[in-house]
Amino acid sequence: GGDGVHGETTSATGAGVSAVNNTAFPSVAISGKSLNAHGVYGSNGAGAGASAAPTRGCGVWGESNQGYGVYGSSNSSSGVHGMSTSGLAGEFVGNVSVTGNISVGGNVNVSGDVMFTGADCAEQFDAMGAEALEPGAVLIIADNGSLRESDKAYDRRVAGVVSGAGEYRPGIVLDRRADGTGRATIALVGKVSCKVDADFGSIAIGDLLTTSPTRGHAMRVADPISGIGAVIGKALKPMASGQGLLPILVALQ
Repeated sequence: GGDGVHGETTSATGAGVSAVNNTAFPSVAISGKSLNAHGVYGSNGAGAGASAAPTRGCGVWGESNQGYGVYGSSNSSSGVHGMSTSGLAGEFVGNVSVTGNISVGGNVNVSGDVMFTGADCAEQFDAMGAEALEPGAVLIIADNGSLRESDKAYDRRVAGVVSGAGEYRPGIVLDRRADGTGRATIALVGKVSCKVDADFGSIAIGDLLTTSPTRGHAMRVADPISGIGAVIGKALKPMASGQGLLPILVALQ
């Protein structure tokens, strides 16, 4: 009518019940099974957790008001592993915080908004001298199909701006590969800091920008006809003269 095994201690460092198994995998130290309740139930001394217990029994049920309800750690495999053949392998009710990378082998379905802290949508391309390219540089499509820095005015082969300069970082990067050698991340849409040369004409907010004779720099579109097909985007801040980084809204056209 009571506990099959009961353990109690007044020690600050000891355990009420301790089990150790030194044999090889898959032997276990503790095995729990229940036909209509929880196989293993754990609660810290602070009392029950904030949520009510599920109506059906759990393989493992943990609750806490101060610490972790369930904690798992591993130096060589998964800290916590869940598997299901008919339902969900894992389910969270509330916010989830992840420190590290997430790898997904299937689809990601989102019913709400997807919010990114970055400013632009970028894509990686093969680029000539990619390792030496500075963020903010204006690139064009070279004869071999890869990208290189621009070096003439109103170049209709303009591809975009190397992402990551100034205060802006890409929010999403397409075509990212494990080996990024020889590739550059190019902002295709959104806000990005761009190298500009205002000595070809002062730049005002809203001015259209195109490639300039200065290598890797943009300039103001002074000739709308020549700018057709060679526009990089719009200036978000003014620059009276000189060279420097300028925030722009990328809008290739």
